[in-house]
Amino acid sequence: MAATGTTLGRSGARDVKVWDPLVRIVHWSVALIVLANGYLDNPEKDLHHWLGYTAAGLVALRLVWGLVGTRHARLSSFPPSPGRALRHLRDLRQGSRDTHLSHNPLGAFMVYNLWFTLAALAVTGYMMGMLRFFGMDWVKEMHELAFDWLIFSVILHLAGVAFDSWRTRVPLIRAMITGRKSIPHGIEAE
Repeated sequence: MAATGTTLGRSGARDVKVWDPLVRIVHWSVALIVLANGYLDNPEKDLHHWLGYTAAGLVALRLVWGLVGTRHARLSSFPPSPGRALRHLRDLRQGSRDTHLSHNPLGAFMVYNLWFTLAALAVTGYMMGMLRFFGMDWVKEMHELAFDWLIFSVILHLAGVAFDSWRTRVPLIRAMITGRKSIPHGIEAE
């Protein structure tokens, strides 16, 4: 095994250590909280609030980890860049099957979008409980709009993961469970 965390699998694929346990635990925990919190029978219950606070805390932890964490967890490994996203789209149209060890440029935008949307949910959810904003329809409407946007974004995220896994033959869901990307022989990784 090389110092970079790369091994060669039985199929000749490179097995590269990418996402550390904290990244994976936060990812799946937030996903489960969103699923549970979005479909609770009564969002006025304390469980809804505490799950929301927990999700907000996990996102904050992930952002801090993005500054001080492992190489592929760092925000600098997947900065949102319109130019890189446009080049990535051009490469996709040209049939490129290259993959990225962290997030591809479109995936980077999605990650930042999800974090921003979760923050908007947390802020508007907290505001609904404040005396100053209690009963104000616009706060509730913003919270509901943010949730609708989150669900739309999650659907796009899942479609993007499925498409990229098919395009590159890199099983991304397995990578988010194990922390290791299996890069097939002949596929370039950035």
